[in-house]
Amino acid sequence: MSTRETAIAALFTALETITGPTVKRNEEIPHKIPSGGLLVLHDGDAGEPDIVLSPTTYEYEHRTELDAAVQKGTASERDTAFDTLLASVSTAVNADTTLGGAVLLVRCEAPDMEQLGDIEGADDFKAATIPIILYYSTTDPLN
Repeated sequence: MSTRETAIAALFTALETITGPTVKRNEEIPHKIPSGGLLVLHDGDAGEPDIVLSPTTYEYEHRTELDAAVQKGTASERDTAFDTLLASVSTAVNADTTLGGAVLLVRCEAPDMEQLGDIEGADDFKAATIPIILYYSTTDPLN
């Protein structure tokens, strides 16, 4: 498995340790959210690496995106469930910031509450996109 895929798979595995939400990868947010919430990890963009020449090493700050969503009856219930979901993501990611050695460092950024917005047909819905940055190095940008 490539360094890139190893890093993303390790992040996905960390997210799967969260009790409650359904965790998926590279899927669309459905109109009906599971009762425990939903997390969808998108592979994102590795961006342009910094290159070290001797030996040639490509250093990436790979920006993945995690869609987080809850669907509850009242605004208060949504706010509480969403806050709990975000705290769970933070706990899972920060439990091992090297993801078992798959990355040099993983870190979350603040959620973007505007990016997902209202999803047509979804009632009582609260969602955001959380940027999660994976820092890793490789000797081959395709591996």
